[in-house]
Amino acid sequence: MLKLIPSLAEHIDAFIEMEQYNDTAQFILPYTKAQHQTEMHKQDVIYLSILSHKVLSGFIILARQANREVEFRRIVVDSKFRGIGQQAIVQMEQYCMTQFDTQRIWLDVFESNQRGLHIYNKLGYKQFKTAPHQGQSLILMEKYL
Repeated sequence: MLKLIPSLAEHIDAFIEMEQYNDTAQFILPYTKAQHQTEMHKQDVIYLSILSHKVLSGFIILARQANREVEFRRIVVDSKFRGIGQQAIVQMEQYCMTQFDTQRIWLDVFESNQRGLHIYNKLGYKQFKTAPHQGQSLILMEKYL
């Protein structure tokens, strides 16, 4: 059973550890503890902890924007290939609709993150732009709810 809850400051150390995994760190720009603390206290930034069978199994970072839009900044999952990330994204979309009346969610993903691209495409996200970033290509994707 999967559940999303508002993250607690006590979860930050676990988030940092999850971000350092080899199969994660190459696809994100990991935050320091201070960065997570700063972001977590911003009014328009939402941290959601992913609980699988009541165990912290990952987290999501969202940023509310104007015009009923949300930037899906990050998802990090502790255990890969178990469907936790996909389930969490579906629940996150429901959360955005019920809590913020969101109409559009957008994200960016490194072109080299084939697993992420596959999941986002599978869940209905569509590419709308590409952009260079530190020698890599970022693909910007969106989904209208």
